[in-house]
Amino acid sequence: MACPLQSTHACDMALRQKDTNPIVRPDIDWIPSYKVFKERVQRLAAQNLDRPTTLPAGWPAKITSERVWSGSDFKSEDDYVVKLSQEDIMEIESALEYFKNLDLGPDDVSKSNFPLPGLGPKLEEISDIIHNGRGFIVLRGLEPDKYSSADNILLYLGVTSYIAKTRGMQDFDGRMILHIQAVRKESDVAQHGSMPNSPYVNRAQPFHTDLCDVLSLYALGVAKYGGESFLASSATIYNEIARLRPDVIHVLAQDDWPFDEFYKNQYHTRPLLYNFSSSSSSSSSSSSSSSSSSSSSSSSSSSSSSSSSSSSSSVTEGQKKEHHHGPGFQFSRRPLTGAHFSPHHPLVPAMSEVQAEALDMVYFLAKEHALEITLQKGDMQIFNNFAMLHARSSFVDEGEHKRHMLRLWLRNEQKMWRSNSEGLEKVGREVYEWEKEEWRREVGTKWDIEQSPPELRVDFKRASCA
Repeated sequence: MACPLQSTHACDMALRQKDTNPIVRPDIDWIPSYKVFKERVQRLAAQNLDRPTTLPAGWPAKITSERVWSGSDFKSEDDYVVKLSQEDIMEIESALEYFKNLDLGPDDVSKSNFPLPGLGPKLEEISDIIHNGRGFIVLRGLEPDKYSSADNILLYLGVTSYIAKTRGMQDFDGRMILHIQAVRKESDVAQHGSMPNSPYVNRAQPFHTDLCDVLSLYALGVAKYGGESFLASSATIYNEIARLRPDVIHVLAQDDWPFDEFYKNQYHTRPLLYNFSSSSSSSSSSSSSSSSSSSSSSSSSSSSSSSSSSSSSSVTEGQKKEHHHGPGFQFSRRPLTGAHFSPHHPLVPAMSEVQAEALDMVYFLAKEHALEITLQKGDMQIFNNFAMLHARSSFVDEGEHKRHMLRLWLRNEQKMWRSNSEGLEKVGREVYEWEKEEWRREVGTKWDIEQSPPELRVDFKRASCA
């Protein structure tokens, strides 16, 4: 089986079974301590290390685009929530019935067989916001209790096909959709003998990214308490680090970060930070409620110079608009730090103290600039996985109030962010071009309609966001 996200320096072979020198790891937790972080910063500063004082060649001094924001910039949820009208909902329901009469399955849902003549153009504008604007949207107005489990999935696929039509395979069993819900409590570990991964338990999750281009969540249910979503702009985080600690950009961009695969002692190495090149989208002068809050002077700026990275260059009506995205993150903390529910194999290499400082710096800047979003039942939260980090608070289910999200990994082939990273290209092939991977073809696609994955998958640590 191929090693996901394998870099040019990756190791996809089993580690040595015997080693007389135990590996010493930094004092760093899956959800980090600010006190430990500050002490590390002070300790490393006292060592007078030979650190770069300028950014790596080719990396911008500053990102200047609509995806540079802080949570405090949003005055209310009206700035990012798009409310479906009754006409929109009726059109979705009509398209659902049309598709069901074709006697096709979830793999077949597309714009061509899920017609949304009125809502479709609005969704395509939302796609531009996600790929080339602030990077996220919440679509509100559906009532999932009105529909069967299968119909909720089909209408979800139909709506999102207008935003990013290619769907990714999310685990090694071939699942194309995941039910994110608490199927077990951490307190049940004594009974079951193991702790489930975070998507299947009610614990908080620290800031991270998934293994996708665009991440979408459809809220079939919400918890009684907690479960808030947090988004943080990767551009804002990058700008802060580039301004104050350019040496940390070097550390984040190096391909020597050791990612534990939690599978037969394997690990691979790759960067956390990538420099994304250009993509294009169609220019349009039309407007709707979905784009009213995403206008910015940067949309008419010239293409990026050597000292900055701008989101777009000026164009005229009907032309292709070129977007220069710049740096973005792709990582999850668990393979780097381990966790109480998923400890490292003792022979997997440890990150350095300098890397631990950089990793926690990203986390605490994300926390400082995050936007907190309380999702409602029926919401679809859709965001650019490379343009931001996301996190979740812990939650409590009670009675009918149970958190239940349907997760999709999506890609828009025309608007996708591109990188010259071999590792990201490899994961893109395994997630989105799975038909080209022999072992993926053998697995095939699976659609869990009613419930979460079986218990075996819940306990299989290699099934991870990253």
